[in-house]
Amino acid sequence: MEQTTDDKAGILPLESAEPARQAPALPASSAEKANMIIHYYRGEIGRMTSWRDRIDRTSNWAMTVVAGLLSVSLSTPASHHGVVLFAMLLISVFLLIEARRYRFFDVYRARVRQLERHYFAQALYPQAELKADWAEAIAASLRKPVFLIEYGDALRRRIRRNYIWMYLILLLAWALKISSPKLQQGELPAEFVSDVWQVVVNAHLGPLHGGIVLALVAAFYGSLLFAIVHRNPDDGEFAHGEVHV
Repeated sequence: MEQTTDDKAGILPLESAEPARQAPALPASSAEKANMIIHYYRGEIGRMTSWRDRIDRTSNWAMTVVAGLLSVSLSTPASHHGVVLFAMLLISVFLLIEARRYRFFDVYRARVRQLERHYFAQALYPQAELKADWAEAIAASLRKPVFLIEYGDALRRRIRRNYIWMYLILLLAWALKISSPKLQQGELPAEFVSDVWQVVVNAHLGPLHGGIVLALVAAFYGSLLFAIVHRNPDDGEFAHGEVHV
């Protein structure tokens, strides 16, 4: 058989010139493993901090909306009480967004707590109850990340931590708005209404009767009360310690 020009020159074909791809070398010694864990811990801290910052931004915007719309509603009798109801709607939207962000934050927070509780705490002061398979949960989360809490649980946690106070402030402001004649356009300068029927009249919202509006608000705050009272049994990292977001 005749040899090609490249074969005569001793040049390998182009396909053979490409080096075979190899996976990165795994840590072989204990020092390499410790160094890898330290860098991984820093990375997870960064991701957790980033999502925590997003959560705080949502809460800050919600508080800004509450302060701004309350100043509009209570500053003049010409302002409609629906402004306060609109503020309730807006912070509910922020709550839905924050609950979604909290689910992402909870994934990275759980990984960080696993490392802190099982690795760094043991390195500082070893205890006998160390689980030998503690890294398995982190490895499984890295291979297949999944949310650790349901969306409803995330909502309830954020309501208990932050949003219930904003909702209570809005409720008090709304009750003051519909029960104080001084804050109603064209009303007499009295401190409070003389009967319950006047409160119902003041609660009218467009075509909606005041009684319906009061019932809807009562049902909404009843659901918030249920969210505060209803607690699932603490499991996972929430079963260890009291400092949680």
